[in-house]
Amino acid sequence: MKVGLISQWYPPEGVFIPGNLAQRLAERGHQVRVLTTFPSYPYGRVFPGWRQRWRHRDSDGAVEVRRVPAYPSHDTSAVRRAMSGLSFGASSAVAGLRWLSGVDVTYVYHPPPTSIAAAALLRVTRRTPVVLHVQDLWPESVMQSGMAPAGPGGRALERGVGGLMRRTYRLADTVVAISPTMAEQVVARGADPAKVRVVWNWTDDTLFRPVPATDEARAVLGHRGRCTVMFAGNLGLLQGLETAIRAAAAVRDRVDLVLVGSGADEERARRLAADLGADNVRFVGRRPAAEMADLYAAADWQLICLRDVPALRAAVPSKLQAALACGVPVIGSVGGDTAALIRSTDVGLVCPPEDWRALAERFSQAAEMPAAVRQELSRRARQVYRERMSLRVGIDQFEDILTKAAAQGGRA
Repeated sequence: MKVGLISQWYPPEGVFIPGNLAQRLAERGHQVRVLTTFPSYPYGRVFPGWRQRWRHRDSDGAVEVRRVPAYPSHDTSAVRRAMSGLSFGASSAVAGLRWLSGVDVTYVYHPPPTSIAAAALLRVTRRTPVVLHVQDLWPESVMQSGMAPAGPGGRALERGVGGLMRRTYRLADTVVAISPTMAEQVVARGADPAKVRVVWNWTDDTLFRPVPATDEARAVLGHRGRCTVMFAGNLGLLQGLETAIRAAAAVRDRVDLVLVGSGADEERARRLAADLGADNVRFVGRRPAAEMADLYAAADWQLICLRDVPALRAAVPSKLQAALACGVPVIGSVGGDTAALIRSTDVGLVCPPEDWRALAERFSQAAEMPAAVRQELSRRARQVYRERMSLRVGIDQFEDILTKAAAQGGRA
């Protein structure tokens, strides 16, 4: 099978799902061609050592990669974010007709919604089947992020993006959602129920795995011999960092909260911690991916925190899979499918999102939990990941989805 993989994000960026999928499909004997842009996530600027140009081709092992120029942005500006997505949509559409001309099926990683452009052209001109992998619900995630304009401009944006997504769901031969609630919502927005599948996201199994805790990793986190909760990943506008910091400040004598990562809401979060005098809240910045398993092992708990907005009830943050893969119990300040998953599998503690008092109670509960109980949560966390969310399980499901879509396209 010849697979065309389209994603605005691709290694060496930290968005690993498209890269994992491309590599593992190639290892299984499939021919994979990737269409992407130049790495800029999450900094919003092209990585050092890279220069945008039109005719850029390289290889990632057996995977052939074509990179096209796009406007890099990952800040809080809706205009610049839109320019980034639109520019990739345009340049990938131009390059895709030739680069992906011989593929049997295209896989599209969404967001942004403009990533569908090249696949849509191939669908219309050559009847190439499309598999759309939906990570976020648009326009809801944009409208509720705080970046979208208010008033008539915001309503026009919502109508425009909403219409684009409805057409995209109808165009796709298969829509893959990352949670049951998301599957229900894409159906409500126009997708054919018979064409919707649920595949839980995985994490990078080579990076996130159980390892012994080391003194060096504890030193990075500033571990001082008491309950340490780590939040790892994007410090963004939808993460609900204010809730986490206020909760940590309320139990500053018992729990340390360590934030590993960077993002658009980092500066505001640092100011809030300083204003509250929360000396038990530490920011250690971004760390190399190769260090993350050690940091997970050095922490006692992982925090999964999101704002209380409707679009996020169907979201399952990737940091959940990373924590479970490392065998670390979680504290979830979340709702929707993430909260339901944590409760049903008994891999941690849960409270409603954006309720800092309830989260402070969970922090206290975590600090008081006997080590033997926490170790049992850790064992279950690893087991749940292996059986439901591992890379092997995900690739098996996608290989089946892509093969069936390609076969149906060949009969069309």
